[in-house]
Amino acid sequence: MVRAAHGTEPGSRRVTRRFPRITRDTARPEGGGRAAPGDAPAPARQWPLLVVLGAVALGLLLTALDMFRFGTLLIGAALLAGAVMRWTLPSVGMLAVRSRFTDVATYGILGLAIVLLALMAQPKPWIVIPFLKDTLHFTLTSNR
Repeated sequence: MVRAAHGTEPGSRRVTRRFPRITRDTARPEGGGRAAPGDAPAPARQWPLLVVLGAVALGLLLTALDMFRFGTLLIGAALLAGAVMRWTLPSVGMLAVRSRFTDVATYGILGLAIVLLALMAQPKPWIVIPFLKDTLHFTLTSNR
């Protein structure tokens, strides 16, 4: 009986340093482990994600109840809190989606943009950025 070459027998896998042609799974993001021990209940293991989602849900509720500015400020603050948790905590559960840098940059930029837009919303904006009005007039008026 002739035996097949090493690694070609049915059920055996050849150990190689090459990337496989077909990806079978994905690596867990850095910091993507449980935020609490494995014997803790599921909400306790995922508390960072639940904090962010809960604050966003409350912000959406406030926005629906005609408190637009406070609701959107809360949504932006929740994303900024998610960025801070992702940066400081070693394990944040499902709040970790990509690499730490990408998550912090994404949560931070989106949170800051939402907060700034909420502060500049009409009527009676809380902050006024003078060059934005000039930029708008410059881009929309035609000099034909």
